[in-house]
Amino acid sequence: MTAIGGWPPKYLTQLSEDELALSRGDEVIDFAEALCKITKDSVAGYSGDPLIFRDWQKELTRNLFAVKANGKLKHKIALIGLPRKQGKSAWLSSIALEHLVLGPQGGEIYSCAADRDQARIVFGTVKEMIRLEPELEFLQVYRDAIYNPKNGTSYRALSAEAFTKEGLSPTFVAFDELHAQPNRELFDVMSLAMGARQEPMLVAITTAGVKTDSSGKDSLCFDLYNYGKRIVSGEVEDPSFFFAWYEGDELIDYRTEEAWQIANPGYGDICAADDFASAVLRTPEAEFKTKRLNIWTSTQTAWLPSGTWEALIDKEREPEPGEEVILAFDGAFSNDSTALVAWLLGGDKPHLMVVGLWERPQDADNTWHVPVAEVEQTIINTARDSRFSVREIVFDPARWQRTFMVLDEEGLPVVSYPNSAERMVPATQKFYEAVVNGSFTHDGDERLARHINNCVTKQSSRGVMVSKSNSKRKIDAAVASIFGYDRATAAPEPKQPVPKFFSLNM
Repeated sequence: MTAIGGWPPKYLTQLSEDELALSRGDEVIDFAEALCKITKDSVAGYSGDPLIFRDWQKELTRNLFAVKANGKLKHKIALIGLPRKQGKSAWLSSIALEHLVLGPQGGEIYSCAADRDQARIVFGTVKEMIRLEPELEFLQVYRDAIYNPKNGTSYRALSAEAFTKEGLSPTFVAFDELHAQPNRELFDVMSLAMGARQEPMLVAITTAGVKTDSSGKDSLCFDLYNYGKRIVSGEVEDPSFFFAWYEGDELIDYRTEEAWQIANPGYGDICAADDFASAVLRTPEAEFKTKRLNIWTSTQTAWLPSGTWEALIDKEREPEPGEEVILAFDGAFSNDSTALVAWLLGGDKPHLMVVGLWERPQDADNTWHVPVAEVEQTIINTARDSRFSVREIVFDPARWQRTFMVLDEEGLPVVSYPNSAERMVPATQKFYEAVVNGSFTHDGDERLARHINNCVTKQSSRGVMVSKSNSKRKIDAAVASIFGYDRATAAPEPKQPVPKFFSLNM
């Protein structure tokens, strides 16, 4: 069980009493509580209130800034694992700001993350802390940089999407959500670039994620997590590496308050207890375990809880004459499948039905293609069916440029829905919640059930999406159902013109 006050975490590198006694952590704590402000209203306080470290945050800070007998900082690389909503960004931002104000002459500070938006979270929090504290007005704040003229220290945000390898000499690096890094490149560049500095430090703070990266190998973060565990067990000796990791107990039901308390040092304090009770009902198990219990999961994890899809079957539901409907389709042309589904909107609940599904036959050779003209004609026929009043025909036009133009020329209400992570992550969660809460019904089509069952969770930098369990299994009907439901439960959009860049070439 987690100790009272949220300390210690499940895994923690050991320090001597002397190293803790010499720690510079109290200096960092004093600076943060004197000059750093809460930047957003939350359970922890209101925007503009002083930032107050909890007891467990103070202990974490003291351990991180332990000092060797020679007076130098002990740690150069740190990996800290915490579930969501534990005040990670505010804590890391206050440390970066302390280094900006009181760090060495000519310092270089960088906030790093997988993408630009994530990299700017800590950087943006520091900017807001400066704005809220008059005593920090001497700092020169620009759009993409902050500069301290008193010690010549600069602060910038970098992402894995775009960064320069040349001329970097970091004194402090704040790595946010390390689990989302697509590869080791940015991490290795920053850690190696610190070599010329006297007391550099790279602090990576993250939730857990999936164990493998896109190449099928252990991800950077999971690799460092295992390295930290070997240090804690005594298998590896590396005094420069600091490891502190909060984690739930997989032997305890993840849906219980006991599991939540073990993993979350701020449970009931800076993170509301009732938020967990709500989140566990609307979040896929793998996503809840990684983000709320900080437990690593495999990518091959079933998406929907057992039995929930079958519970939504209503084979008696038929469309009423002129019933409003959303049509959604998704798929590809070669060696794949394409699905067309309809969301009926006239009853007590939305109802999902399969209109058409074109799949590559098992005995087909590699020349087989989805019959695009047949798909288009089926959409047109359905839209003109007297049973329906079509509100929207929604799909991702990236692979269906010609179809978009054909339907538009027919005067049909086509709506573009690019299947980006920015759209699909919230749409996937909305669909999941609807399944668990019984918010819609479906026609029990076995082909759709197969596509739903083929879905597994996939972690992106923005959250959970669905993916195929392997390349031969199709999920197009499931994907069409997801973004179709997103549109079915949203306000109607105005008719969109055909994008000018589309080509008639297929």
